[in-house]
Amino acid sequence: MNRPDRFLSDRLHDIEPFHVMELLRRARTLEAQGRDIIHMEVGEPDFNTPQPIIDAATRFLATGHVHYTSGLGMPSLREAVARFYAERFKVDINPDRIIITPGASGALMLALAATTNPGDIWLMGDPTYPSNRHLVRAFEGSVHLLPVGPEQAYQPSAAQVTDAWQARCRGLMVASPSNPTGTIISPEQLDALATAVRTKAGVLIVDEIYQGLTYGVSDSTALQHLDDAFVINSFSKFFGMTGWRLGWLVAPEGFARDIERLAQHFFIAPSTVAQHAALAAFSPAAMAIHEERRDAFDARRKVLLPGLRELGFKVGTEPQGAFYVYADISALADDCESLAQRLIEEAGVAATPGIDFGHHRSRAHMRFAYTTGIDRLHEALERIARIVK
Repeated sequence: MNRPDRFLSDRLHDIEPFHVMELLRRARTLEAQGRDIIHMEVGEPDFNTPQPIIDAATRFLATGHVHYTSGLGMPSLREAVARFYAERFKVDINPDRIIITPGASGALMLALAATTNPGDIWLMGDPTYPSNRHLVRAFEGSVHLLPVGPEQAYQPSAAQVTDAWQARCRGLMVASPSNPTGTIISPEQLDALATAVRTKAGVLIVDEIYQGLTYGVSDSTALQHLDDAFVINSFSKFFGMTGWRLGWLVAPEGFARDIERLAQHFFIAPSTVAQHAALAAFSPAAMAIHEERRDAFDARRKVLLPGLRELGFKVGTEPQGAFYVYADISALADDCESLAQRLIEEAGVAATPGIDFGHHRSRAHMRFAYTTGIDRLHEALERIARIVK
């Protein structure tokens, strides 16, 4: 039966497809046909969940007491997150400000739902992670993208924010480390951005879901400098718990009770099993594994980055975090979609076209994820070379 489009909401027509997921679907189809595909498209670490986390979940499941928790998450996990900030960053966060959520997406939903009115405008850099702008639309807001390039490490400047601000602007959303570029906002830059937003009586949301995955620079958090920002984090990336779907939001003082009402209606509560598992993510044994894997990502970065450059890809700003290289393909191809199609069909390499991440020179870029082993990265570079040479 044909779908009656009159049943669809207006907002749904504004939600663009996530091209990387279509690419992943095609990769799975080719694999089912016997093709070998090297996955460099989806931002998911290839490592298994660390064993201490699995053991903690197994022990909890054996009790059989798997019931709802508070909408804000278990007090013990909120306290564990607060200790993490104290031990790693020397910053004192009241556990009452910490909300455990179903993934970082759940944290962003709560932050936006709590602050966005219909017609409000959010400022974001272009390129940026696509779901961020689409979630703004889901709450009846809109996004004004600020074009950023390698000369500014793909991060918006305070001057850009001030110049772009208009009457209906609600706030600014930034990410450090960033997806898709892997770049980091320095403390000085962040202070300047926060001042620009604060001067306009706006809201600042800082996405830190790749925190911990930094290379050659010290790990940091906006919470070391700011107490009036909404800070989003995740157990998916550094902690390697993608499928467990667990994240957290640190809200400014006094917001948690209001956000709890939203969380209760949106989610009831985060996954109880995932929360008990996540308690073990901060254990010394698990933290040692996380750091080993961070070093492994850095080793991969040191293979992929020069390898792409040797093939003619331009990487104007070296990524210092996350696990992505955002590469300019303009010397090799006219369009990222056609190159992505050739790579997967002819070379068996899946990489993400830049059009997923915005509009500013997006067709001249692709994102390559180094979420696969070094041997496979070498092989991927050889396969790519046969296409672009």
